[in-house]
Amino acid sequence: MSEVLAYFLTWTTYGTRLHGDPRGTVDRYHNTPGTPVLPSDPKRQAFVTKRMRDEPFLLNNLTRPIVDQAIRDHAAIRNWDILALNVRTNHVHVVVNCRGTHSPDEARQQFKTWGTRRLINAGEATSDTRVWTDDGSTRYLDSAHSLMSAINYVLNCQ
Repeated sequence: MSEVLAYFLTWTTYGTRLHGDPRGTVDRYHNTPGTPVLPSDPKRQAFVTKRMRDEPFLLNNLTRPIVDQAIRDHAAIRNWDILALNVRTNHVHVVVNCRGTHSPDEARQQFKTWGTRRLINAGEATSDTRVWTDDGSTRYLDSAHSLMSAINYVLNCQ
């Protein structure tokens, strides 16, 4: 296996992309790049919607820069390289090199935690607000081509 150059991390805001959604979703059994996503399933979407504990959380023109800066600041503290970052209304994409110090899941969780803290400090969320979904997507970028493709996607294809 080639050396991992960076990770392509993605996560969504709470309640904005539920299983059964017509746009398709992935789960632990349907998450291989290039394979079909879960199809639309109105019954599943209704079931998941009923189980939600909070309202969906969307980022806006005020909150997106807060999350962006929190991610950049935390990466600087950890001496990680942010190669691409795009904070959207309902999801975040980050291409990051963690220098082998942390797993991609740890890095994603730290970014989410710091983003939430900054939103709370800015009065845009409370300690009870569910801002993010529990997990997210991780892609290991182990070639110059995969790295450049991910960076291009994050910066130019949103």
